[in-house]
Amino acid sequence: MATERRKIVSLRNAGVAYDGCVALEGVDLDIYSDDFIGIIGPNGGGKSSLVKAILGAAPHSGRVEISDELRKGSHYKIGYMPQVSQFDRHFPISIGELVLSGLQSEKGFFGFYTSRDKSRVRDLLTEAGIDGIASRPIGEVSGGQLQRALLCRAVIAEPKLLILDEPTNFVDNRFERELYAMLQRLNERMAVVMISHDLGTITSVVKSIVCVNRHVHRHDSNILTEEQLRNYDCPIQIVSHGHIPHTVLEHHSGDCCRDHE
Repeated sequence: MATERRKIVSLRNAGVAYDGCVALEGVDLDIYSDDFIGIIGPNGGGKSSLVKAILGAAPHSGRVEISDELRKGSHYKIGYMPQVSQFDRHFPISIGELVLSGLQSEKGFFGFYTSRDKSRVRDLLTEAGIDGIASRPIGEVSGGQLQRALLCRAVIAEPKLLILDEPTNFVDNRFERELYAMLQRLNERMAVVMISHDLGTITSVVKSIVCVNRHVHRHDSNILTEEQLRNYDCPIQIVSHGHIPHTVLEHHSGDCCRDHE
């Protein structure tokens, strides 16, 4: 029996601005419970600002509505995986403790973690192929290993929406394939939204694409033509090779909002 498709996030005429500089404007976008969305666009186009608006981490105008399905008490059932470059690797915490911290919104800062919670950490680290480094400090592992741990941290609380910001940075080709396979499995029970520049690969993984360049355009397919990208004002050039399209970014001049992209 087909799973019911439910709207879990809705943005209407939403905008984000920093110190009077507009990063996004006029955004109308719906995210559904079975979505697997790839967010693309030029540097400085507003991809990260869109995600921050959904997470409530950026001031916004218009409406950003989160459904009751994503609410659990005082927090949202949204998992977020930041870029490794945004994470403080000097923080004195082990890989296992990092993953366990994904439950902090439920447990509180001084919450008690059960044996089931710790077993869940072991299972996730095993699935990610890094169970052997659970006790190592986060500053003593590779960028790829930390990236895997951050994914485990993002899903340990079993969210209904998983948001990832450039998840394949600092990982090798083998783990990239494993990561996408893991995300496809996760998508069976949660919506997935992923920012990526690796368009040649994600177009073979995601179900739909959202182009972001100050404005937002959703395309309910994982295939985009150059004409469609021009119509969406998304300065990206698609070049196809074989069965998987490879995509490169054209030159795109910066603007005053680049640092908030």
